[in-house]
Amino acid sequence: MPVRKIPKNYLFVTGAYSSRKSEVMDQFESLLEKDYLLVLDFDDEVESFEVQPVRVPVKGVAKGYVPDVLVKYRPDPESGEIRKPLLAEVKRSDFLTKHAADYAPKFAAAQVYAESMGWEFRTVDETEIRSPRLANIKFLREYRNVDPLETDCVRVLQVMADKHGVSSSEGILASLALTDDERLHWLPVIWSMLLQRRLYTDLDTRFGGDVELRLAGAAR
Repeated sequence: MPVRKIPKNYLFVTGAYSSRKSEVMDQFESLLEKDYLLVLDFDDEVESFEVQPVRVPVKGVAKGYVPDVLVKYRPDPESGEIRKPLLAEVKRSDFLTKHAADYAPKFAAAQVYAESMGWEFRTVDETEIRSPRLANIKFLREYRNVDPLETDCVRVLQVMADKHGVSSSEGILASLALTDDERLHWLPVIWSMLLQRRLYTDLDTRFGGDVELRLAGAAR
């Protein structure tokens, strides 16, 4: 459970984010934090995450320091190795630069604390978060309320199987859609299946007019 409750703030956007990787509604206190939670939610290497996870004692700071997120990872499917959990502070790079002196003792204490727990501590800024992956995830989330018929999903999967598990959005449409209306029917099915992990793609490549797709286990 979070050790700190995020108050309402009229200078920054605050709110809550619901994730299948967290047991509670995760509070965020900036849009950058919200974007980071979204990226973590779609990262298959991430097992779980927790916001406002620990209070780090800091000399001279009465309430200590509460980093933003603790990220825990799944074992590597090939080696079985597990990355150290990441204790992260999420801030814009210009904010970190401006307030470097204020954060220095907090970050130093967090580094020592993380090492004592077998974790890693570091800052995460917009250069890491706001990437093609984030743009693709936001696009797919527009289809989170689409509930395609299972018969339609089976047809898409059959087309993919006929193509040895590797195709593209346009390749599927070429097999299923003869008219513009049929394209409008099948595209939400494809995006929903990608969102639900029934189809896969390289999320780090910005989506264009034709998105490469594959079935689980198919060679990239």
